[in-house]
Amino acid sequence: MSVSATPTGPRKAALVFIFLTVLLDTLALGVTIPVLPTLVESFVDWDIAEAATLVGIMGMVWALMQFFFSPVQGALSDRFGRRPVILFSNFGSAADYVLMALAPNLAFLFIGRIISGITTASFSTAGAYIADTTPPEKRAGAFGLLGAAFGIGFIVGPAIGGLLGHIDLRLPFWGAAAFNLANGFYGLLILPESLKPELRRKFSWRRANPIGALGLLRSSRALLGLSGVVCLSQLAHQSLPSVFVLYATYRYGWDQRIIGLTLAAVGVCMMIVQGGLVRPIVAKIGERASLLIGLAAGALGFAIYGLAITGPAFWIGIPVMAFWGLAGPAAQGLMTRRVAPDQQGRLQGAIGSILGINGVIGPGLFTQTFAFTVGPEHNGHQPGTAFVLAAFLLATGAVLGWVVTSRRLEPAQSLSNGAQ
Repeated sequence: MSVSATPTGPRKAALVFIFLTVLLDTLALGVTIPVLPTLVESFVDWDIAEAATLVGIMGMVWALMQFFFSPVQGALSDRFGRRPVILFSNFGSAADYVLMALAPNLAFLFIGRIISGITTASFSTAGAYIADTTPPEKRAGAFGLLGAAFGIGFIVGPAIGGLLGHIDLRLPFWGAAAFNLANGFYGLLILPESLKPELRRKFSWRRANPIGALGLLRSSRALLGLSGVVCLSQLAHQSLPSVFVLYATYRYGWDQRIIGLTLAAVGVCMMIVQGGLVRPIVAKIGERASLLIGLAAGALGFAIYGLAITGPAFWIGIPVMAFWGLAGPAAQGLMTRRVAPDQQGRLQGAIGSILGINGVIGPGLFTQTFAFTVGPEHNGHQPGTAFVLAAFLLATGAVLGWVVTSRRLEPAQSLSNGAQ
């Protein structure tokens, strides 16, 4: 069953609304990045080794919450609509950041990270909102704009967090709470509902748990294959936050200033592609070609990162890697065509679960690969192996994507006959 395209004006307004919602939510996440490890250190008598272990555990628990609760929020949004789920997430996140700002000990901070993992699972609902309000042929471009919102948030957010943290270590958490409150009131006053009542489906825990949500991805060979592509792509992405700083410091001797400028360049290039180039490129060559070109560019970019002997050689890979930004929006656009309107939330929840489980597996995989290849048995001569592994994952994803999309994709199933 398909949904008729909404008029251009309302559709554009809805896209602006959800773009700002995701931007504010990402800013809230970003402002806490520079100070969370230091705050943890302050609770363990400035023992950096113990703090590193605890921050790693918190990251794994946060990702697990994403794995379990992304499908729940997706299913709830299929039942009650996207707007109430997004509002619950915004106000819940604001209360959570207040809790972390006031945390008197490590236990309260840990509880705050658990709640944060639960409430920020609403990013999947934002994806469903895009699927509701955008015609299938324009969804890849809209998902690209969401990617640009993430990029802006994770560039500007840490910069704001660093400035606030210089004043007071807990001030960034108050800033995050303010961003989420602003987001909540913005949604309460302006954000319209996108899912019509007649397109909603009954809530079921069987579909809302991660296993049930992932079951939707097995409803067709095309959807299963594309979910495999997304999984490989997301797993490869985990290499960047896991080992980039370690790698750049070890191989090139970069200080924090050069690392920060390099990350800013990566973010700016990705924003240019996702925010400005995805839409015209997909319109010109289609989602399949965009997916394959994006994965190939990502694989080449990671290969350059891993094999670059000098810093300037590494920088050559940044604009190449930026075109990886074509792959995610194209894959999501193709996947949303394969499910009915009342399953879009469940689909985005399943994608969120894939991201969550990769957030658990990826950091250990890539940090251990880096540690092994710079160890004494290798004389430190293969520090880029983690990025080469990421390149291999993306190349595998490109081959899988080529095979899956070379067949005629099955039409989305109707409301009455959709996957259960």
